[in-house]
Amino acid sequence: MNRPPSPYLAPGFYDQAIAKGRHRDIVGGRWGETGRAQMAALLAEGMTPQDHLLDIGCGALRLGHLAVPYLDPGHYWGTDASLALMQHGRAVELADPDRLPLAHLVQDADFAFPGVPSTITLAMAWGVFTHLPMGALQAALQSVADRLSQLRAFLFTVFLAPDGDHAAPFRQPDGVVTHPDRAPRHLRLSDVQNLVGAVGFTLRLTPDRLPRGQRLFVASPPQMP
Repeated sequence: MNRPPSPYLAPGFYDQAIAKGRHRDIVGGRWGETGRAQMAALLAEGMTPQDHLLDIGCGALRLGHLAVPYLDPGHYWGTDASLALMQHGRAVELADPDRLPLAHLVQDADFAFPGVPSTITLAMAWGVFTHLPMGALQAALQSVADRLSQLRAFLFTVFLAPDGDHAAPFRQPDGVVTHPDRAPRHLRLSDVQNLVGAVGFTLRLTPDRLPRGQRLFVASPPQMP
């Protein structure tokens, strides 16, 4: 039997997790810690309530349950491979679900952002590309560059491995073992630089220490370095 490229793509994964009340666990655990880190990163990039945020791979709204009350109503958009997981998060994690229109939760497994408006000013993908082949990051960057004309920053996380250790399992600073060919996956810094450069964006690696040893990058359009 072929292993799916991500555990999240296994048949019935989301339905079973939601039925068992595990919607927080399946997005990586550390719900409170990670959500706060996501908000802190966005605020450090200058996010205000007037910004329009796209939360890529938003899951059960780990970031959304903090960002939706902070942003002006209707200024949060989320995409994920599972519409059911997003809708469940909206129902159980938001004190005021009406601040997040249902139409702003978009099922999207291909990083094409169907229906997401060009008014997005900030985008984030946290712990998404750690579970998918490198082509997923390439697709997301291309869609961000092609479709989000008002964007000023795209924040995303990956695991990194040194060039000399890239081809084998690598132990991250927090003890997580990452792999070149299965989840959790690592990339080389040069891989990330090449993908971002290919869409004409500038790239910054932040010094932030993130849960599980992920690294946070900020990619920006050339007119907004």
